Amino acid sequence: MTRGRKIIAVMVAAMGPLALVILAKIPLGGALWVGAGTAVLMVLILRPVRPATAKVAAPVPVRQGSNAAQEVLGIIPDPVIVVGAQERVEFANPAACAIYPGFERGILLSLLVRHPEVLAVAGRARMKGLLQEVRFALRRPSERFLRVMALPLKAGRMALIFQDETELHRAEHMRAGFLANVSHELRTPLASLSGYIDTLSGHAKDDAAAQERFLAIMADQAARMGRLIDDLLSLSRIEMDAHLAPKTQVDLAAAMGDVKDALTPVFTARGVEVNMEPPSGPVYILGERDQVIQVIQNLIDNAVKYTPKGKSITVSINPDVIRQSPEFDQKALGETVPRLQIVEAPRDPGQRFAVLEVRDPGPGIPAEHLPRLGERFYRVEAGKTAERTGTGLGLAIVKHITNRHRGGFSVQSQPGAGTVFTVAFPLMLSQNLGTE
Repeated sequence: MTRGRKIIAVMVAAMGPLALVILAKIPLGGALWVGAGTAVLMVLILRPVRPATAKVAAPVPVRQGSNAAQEVLGIIPDPVIVVGAQERVEFANPAACAIYPGFERGILLSLLVRHPEVLAVAGRARMKGLLQEVRFALRRPSERFLRVMALPLKAGRMALIFQDETELHRAEHMRAGFLANVSHELRTPLASLSGYIDTLSGHAKDDAAAQERFLAIMADQAARMGRLIDDLLSLSRIEMDAHLAPKTQVDLAAAMGDVKDALTPVFTARGVEVNMEPPSGPVYILGERDQVIQVIQNLIDNAVKYTPKGKSITVSINPDVIRQSPEFDQKALGETVPRLQIVEAPRDPGQRFAVLEVRDPGPGIPAEHLPRLGERFYRVEAGKTAERTGTGLGLAIVKHITNRHRGGFSVQSQPGAGTVFTVAFPLMLSQNLGTE
């Protein structure tokens, strides 16, 4: 009913009292009450009934920037690209833009992504309507290995999800290299033992002199395999506890004295003198005693191997050096001799260190070899001075122990100038004082 008709109906209802007074002789007061009631009743009857849905607010359009899904995709570390039905990119999160910086909404996928592996897997997913994946390598700005999953969506759209598998790839590469190195190291002594056993079982079974000589060689080869296994087990234990920083007290000066007593027969057999320069008193560091001794022993043993007979090595301790002090990074062999940080010491303000230094007058190490020191099984045959009696794991063990102790490990060397290895251990603070 229109508004005009409603007004007429109400006026008619209001005129009712006048008709009652004239025709029915009803008093004017009663007729007015009847007319008022009739008018109200007409208003209620003629009022339109609104549907229940009228009370529900209309949905507010979701703006592009406020989309919850895009907000989530924007903060996850994995790159994500959403492609429309016309091969145009609708969305790329910041992680994807870091790989493909040319993103703008509506750009063709083939213009944004120039890797044929990614385009091929996207094409297969669109054609088959099923999840497809591929692995490929990024060479710039740094080498990365990625896994790409192409996931078909509704309305012909598709999501490309990237997963960074660089660390997994490196771990697998290290594992394969580690197994190859272990096999190589064990193959030689095992072949030697097998050959001598065959010889002793054959024409030398009645030759006493040959038996004595061959048995001595076999004992050396067995000892070499034993050292290799011990070093591998030691390295494995260190890596298992790498995330647990030691919290106990160790006297570095006393540990240095214990190593000297244990290695004196080795010094004597090699004809090498070891000059210990201990501090005036105890030097307490945060550490694990067995591993601290292992660091000192490995460095001294390494120095003895490369030191000619009749020469001497020097072992000293600087008991208190702050990280920012010039003494921490001083070059013992001079400013012109190359120095490399194998393990970078933390730069915490106020952290103090005790610095162990082992110097030998050996042939020195060429600069191209310095970056590889600390790798497993890596040896520097400098002038063939050192006997090949080590396992190639000594410096790797030192590196991992230093990492666990939150310290620093460096080397300075040059052919003809000798070599200096330096290890910095964090000093024990009074608030962390413990016992071992």
